[in-house]
Parts: sequence; C-alpha cells; structure tokens
Amino acid sequence: MTDAIVGLDIGTSSIRVAIGEIIDENTIEIMGLAKRPSSGVRNGSIVNIEAAIAAIKETIEAAEQNAGYEVFSCVTAIGGSQIESYNSHGLAAVSNKNQPNREINQADKDRALESATATLIPLDREFLHVIPRDYTVDGTSGIKDPIHMIGVRLETDVHIVTASKTAIQNVFSCVSRAGYELDKVWLKTLAQVQAVAHEDEIDMGSIIVDLGAGTTDVLVLVDGAPVCSLSIPVGGNLVTNDISIVLGIPISAAEKIKIESGCCYLPSLETIREVVIPGVGGRPPEMSSQDELCQIIQPRMEEIFSLVRSEIVHKTDLQRLSGNIILTGGGAQMQGVVELAQNVFGTTAVRLGIPESLGGIEEEYRRPEFATVIGLIQSQKKQVKTLEKGFRKSSSSSGNKTNFIKNLLKKLF
Repeated sequence: MTDAIVGLDIGTSSIRVAIGEIIDENTIEIMGLAKRPSSGVRNGSIVNIEAAIAAIKETIEAAEQNAGYEVFSCVTAIGGSQIESYNSHGLAAVSNKNQPNREINQADKDRALESATATLIPLDREFLHVIPRDYTVDGTSGIKDPIHMIGVRLETDVHIVTASKTAIQNVFSCVSRAGYELDKVWLKTLAQVQAVAHEDEIDMGSIIVDLGAGTTDVLVLVDGAPVCSLSIPVGGNLVTNDISIVLGIPISAAEKIKIESGCCYLPSLETIREVVIPGVGGRPPEMSSQDELCQIIQPRMEEIFSLVRSEIVHKTDLQRLSGNIILTGGGAQMQGVVELAQNVFGTTAVRLGIPESLGGIEEEYRRPEFATVIGLIQSQKKQVKTLEKGFRKSSSSSGNKTNFIKNLLKKLF
C-alpha cells in the first residue's frame, strides 16, 4: 500500500487528472494521466453540476486505469473571475515588561498573520490562501523567517487570495457527488509555480501567465512571494470563435484547425502549410494556408497579452522584470506564442512552463497544459508531511477517506 496524490484540473475546455505516487520524502512519480473534454464549465466556473460530475468521473476513471489505482480523494484548483486577491499588513507584540528580549516563536507569527487577515470581506467570499511575503522585526524588514530572532514588534506583509463561496461549494459538490473526497482547493497559478518555476525565478521576480480556454490567469511573483493574482476574462475560446466566424465553419471544426495548424506569430512560420477548411451543409472543402490562419489568430492573442500587461501595470508597481514570464495552459502550446509574448512585453525573458521530469510510466505530462495538475501534486506533497491514504491498489475494495482540509496560514514558498 503506497501513498499517492491525485491532481484534478477542471478547465473550461478540458478536464485533466494526474496521479502521483510518493516514493520517498523527496521523490514522486507520475503513474497515471488522463485528459477528457470538459462539460458544464464556462469561463472556469461550473454552470452545470450534472454535466461536470460526469466529466470529472470519466476523467478520474481513465487515470485510474492508466495507473492501476483506485482513487478515493483528490486536490483541485480554481481560477477565473471567482478569485480576488489583495495585499495586507499585520502586526503582533512580542516582548513586554514581564518578558523583555523574548525570542519570536511560531505563535507570534500566527498572531501577526491573524492580524493581517482581520479585515472585512464580503459574506459571499472566503479565504483561499494567506501567503506571507516577508516579516519586519523592530523596523528591520525583508526577513523571510523571524523564528528565534529577538524583538519587541513583529510585522508581516501578506498576499491574500479569496474565492467565491459558491464556486468552492460547487466544486466540492461535484467532486463529492462523483464519489471522491476533496482534500484541498488551490489557486491554479499558485499550484503551477511548484511545477514550472525555478527557485531563482521565484526569488528574482517572475510572472506566471496561464492561457486557458475561458480565462487568462496571472500570478506576479516578487522577492520569493506573490504580490498580485488576477484574471482576464478572455482566452483561447475567443480565438476559436474568430476562426469560426471568419472562415464560416462550426466551432468544433475551428477548434480542430486551431490545434492542428494554428500559429499566433507570423514571423515564426518557417514553412507555410496548406490548411483544409471543411465544407458546411454539402459545400465542398476549401484550401487555405497557415499564414492566412495566423492573420486571424495573431490579433486576438496580441489583445490577450496586451490586456495582461495592462492589468499588471495597473495593479502593481512592478517597473522591471528580473526573472521570466512563464507561459502555461493549453494556449501556451500554440506555435509562435513565446515570440508573440516577447514582442508584446518587450522582453526576451519569456519561456514555456514545462513541468520537470518526475519519472513514472507517463511522460506526456511534460507539456504546459498539465502544469496545474502536476503543480497540485507537488504543492500538496510539500504542504503535508504525512498524507492520509486517499488511494489503494485496484485490488482493494475499501479505504479511508481524507477530510476536507482548510489551512490558511501555511506558507507555500
């Protein structure tokens, strides 16, 4: 009997599942992977419970067959419009007349964090993550861990992510009614950091851009911690819609052409292939070319990147980038996407977010679209030392289910 973690990514266009087996304290292998078309999800939000349940169950069962595990629990992630974030400041007194020159302990850190979260949020929202950015002890700032330092006053700057209660309840309901326990809900881009960002990129300051079908989610990292989480309500579906309208073909045909022949940056086309445009209503197929298709796609992708850049400038005081812009999600797999992002952001520091090789029987996960599920597995393993078993080998017919975890004051980085 072995420990394992399942990552579940409920996306607008696809649902992805990965099963990771914990080999030892520092090693985890990906033993199963599955991807199926999504249903009941629009712009990252669940809009049809029954359809979403069926899609989740089908995808997890496919991953079970690949891995030889029976799944009892999983971790998942949310993003899109149901996410809001802000930065806050908290403080706590450490020493007093009765206890002068006392060392700072974990209880002091917790009180400072609780002070930072003592802000009113709408009743329809709840805390998803409370992430310390740094600490200040008696005016000395930039401290990552103040434990055992001697001081009188402890302060902390934190990044707080809240989520719609309804959105979390809908996710919980879908997973539960599909027959599984939900161990934790993460912010998508925060989980992706664990899968695709290197430690030096996190410290230097980098930007995660998740190019989804319904939304484009962004996480800005500075000095080893998040400073801004945001979502743009446009994604790859708008590109597909443009292709459908201009070429006069169904959405399904437009999506297939985009995936198979799409390019979003004309100069990156070294050789131009012909593209077959299917006929509609008995009309014969027509021939087009990749460069003509690119002329449809590129303006929309430029718009998405321009919106991302504008929102980052508006919501942060970030003046320059020391790390990288890391592109994840299904949209990051389109030809020319790195070159286009470099052009829009005015920097060559752009790369694809490809999960590192973790071993196991599957290597297909080493693509930007699987950054969320791989990140979920790595994040969950990092957060808990002893994971209750949510899985047993398929030969077993029973197992203990884990409880829903709500731990707000865990530092991710």
